[in-house]
Amino acid sequence: MTYVPAADRHERMVYNRCGNSGLLLPAVSLGLWHNFGHDTPHQTKVAICRTAFDLGITHFDLANNYGPPPGSAEEAFGEILRTEFRGLRDHMVISSKAGYRMWEGPYGEWGSRKNLIASCDQSLRRMGLDYVDIFYSHRLDPDTPLEETMGALADIVRAGKALYVGLSSYNSARTREAVAILKDLGVPCLIHQPSYSMLNRWVERDGLKDTLAELGVGSIAFSPLAQGMLTSKYLKGIPQGSRASQHKSLDPDTLSEAALARVRGLNDIAAARGQTLAQMAIAWVLRGGGITTALIGASRPEQVTDCAGAVAKLDFSDAELAEIDRLTLDPPVDINLWSRSSEGA
Repeated sequence: MTYVPAADRHERMVYNRCGNSGLLLPAVSLGLWHNFGHDTPHQTKVAICRTAFDLGITHFDLANNYGPPPGSAEEAFGEILRTEFRGLRDHMVISSKAGYRMWEGPYGEWGSRKNLIASCDQSLRRMGLDYVDIFYSHRLDPDTPLEETMGALADIVRAGKALYVGLSSYNSARTREAVAILKDLGVPCLIHQPSYSMLNRWVERDGLKDTLAELGVGSIAFSPLAQGMLTSKYLKGIPQGSRASQHKSLDPDTLSEAALARVRGLNDIAAARGQTLAQMAIAWVLRGGGITTALIGASRPEQVTDCAGAVAKLDFSDAELAEIDRLTLDPPVDINLWSRSSEGA
């Protein structure tokens, strides 16, 4: 049966302008980092993408190495574009990235011109696209001149292989340098993708949020649910099949009783707000307009529906914000979540 998207999908979502650009992004975007590899049935992937699009989530975020195995998420999404989303390409924002290990040998990772341009070409072939909307430098390469990495991004745009470029996990200082280089090259930096959640607030300490606002660069926060910690999933322990039980990006040692007590306290605040914990966590990331869009992952369509519901209540009282800070900052939560925040340090 041919997929027909929900007619009222745009009414279900909030759209925010990305920095100083003309591009609007949904307040909630869908990332295909996990659950889009060979270990997930294809029909589950289809159901997740359909649900997202029906809820007004128009932005689909990928990277060359997403899977497992690397490349399989882009292949799966390319198949979904051909079979489910035929004729809908211009209604979507599709992004990809390069910088983490994708293939063996000296050219399969980091930020050289060789890696970025080859990676972009490979991603386009896997997805069956002429261009992506956004192409990112996935992480700072400490051994490649920033001018080379940014020059490659600019040339990818000039070649028509991407409409915009972005950075991921660069710290504030290196972001300033990269944005200045791109500006001189005539290809503005559209967006920055850092990890950010109530339990991972490095962007505040680093000053990155303020830097992006000053420079007019948009932002998309990945892991706003702290790898699932800021959901109802772990309130009573580690369930079978979860990321922590599979050691997928969330170390089970992170889920100490002290840490979970904090999470249960946050869950109580969410309940009093009439939200799920996941919805409150996303709303918190988006509070005050400092972040353009929150990037979620999902293993089931129901999780997408829950997360998209965050846009129904994005405001917080001063008392709520103070209580969230008390639970997460007083003293600071000692949770060593996996993140890429140190890559640009």
